[in-house]
Amino acid sequence: MDVVTKFQAERNVKTILVVDDEAVIRDLCARALKGYRVLQAAEGEEALRLFEKGGIDVILTDVMMPKMNGIDLLRRLKELEPTIVVIVMTGYAEKDIILNALKADADDFITKPLNILQLKTAVDKALDKKALKEEIANLKSMDRLKSNFLSLISHKFRTPLTAISLFLQNLAGGVYDPDDPESRRNLELICGQSRYLENLVAELLVFSRFMAAGEGLHLEPCSLHDLVRPLVAASKEAAAKPAIAVSFALDPLPPLSLDREKISFAIGQVIDNAFKFSREEGTVTVSLKEEGGECRLTVEDAGIGIAKEELPKIFEKFYQVDPEGTGQIRGFGLGLFYAREFVKLHGGTITLESEPEKGTRVTIILPRNPATAS
Repeated sequence: MDVVTKFQAERNVKTILVVDDEAVIRDLCARALKGYRVLQAAEGEEALRLFEKGGIDVILTDVMMPKMNGIDLLRRLKELEPTIVVIVMTGYAEKDIILNALKADADDFITKPLNILQLKTAVDKALDKKALKEEIANLKSMDRLKSNFLSLISHKFRTPLTAISLFLQNLAGGVYDPDDPESRRNLELICGQSRYLENLVAELLVFSRFMAAGEGLHLEPCSLHDLVRPLVAASKEAAAKPAIAVSFALDPLPPLSLDREKISFAIGQVIDNAFKFSREEGTVTVSLKEEGGECRLTVEDAGIGIAKEELPKIFEKFYQVDPEGTGQIRGFGLGLFYAREFVKLHGGTITLESEPEKGTRVTIILPRNPATAS
């Protein structure tokens, strides 16, 4: 088994957390659940600490425990993550205990003394139920995103279409004088709105192609050094801010194995934003170097910056920074979302630091061998 296959196999192993104040029960569960990664906790608070670290798929918990009983632990877990699957182990068949567990949204029950076959079957069923819960949650999330996206498209297209429609109505009614400066300004405005619509449609086509293509990578040798300069030139021209200076500090690194289209899109979005949120004059700095076997690309501007409360949302789908509160930010708020997704597909990371009125720094780190990190 090669390194990549072994890494992927280990990542696919499911994690079961066993919570019981009796060590012999925890050990019995761990032995019975071979093939799974089994974590153990002797009481509720320890279980919560382990759960909050993430990566736990199913929880087996006893009911009668000191400090925090299993029902209280169940409630706390469901508050933290409603979709978590919890199996309650109990030696008591009392109706009150079962009723309270059901009210707290227990997913299954196992009676003590434990039967190994019953235990394995319950865990397998729990994992299937977890996958189903996650699929339902994903479908609901996709439905919400679809609604948000349709609403966003409607909003983005409405303003320019209204302006174009009004101008055409005036033109049809004879309210247009080619020698009138106001008429010429209106015509220039309509031409600008038309170009804006063309750009929106082009963006939609790009995003729809990415959505349809899925998460596959078409890797080929690519030089980041050669990719960056044309992207900077295109962004500067599109921003129409000729007074902005560009500073390069690009080390001539060996080619990486990359998906040229996806990584160019990711870097391009970052560079676009650097120009977009810069003032009419200033400097955009782009640096590329290798550190510890990783390639580090940094794009920095001295523009308007981003408020601290906006930073956690910056890579979310459809989220757009609107520093002036106009509601007229162009685009769909998908650029940085896909930039992050494409960098992650390569096994890399993208981080953003910013301070209002001082500027923004975005750093993309790509490993030399993306396959080992994917």
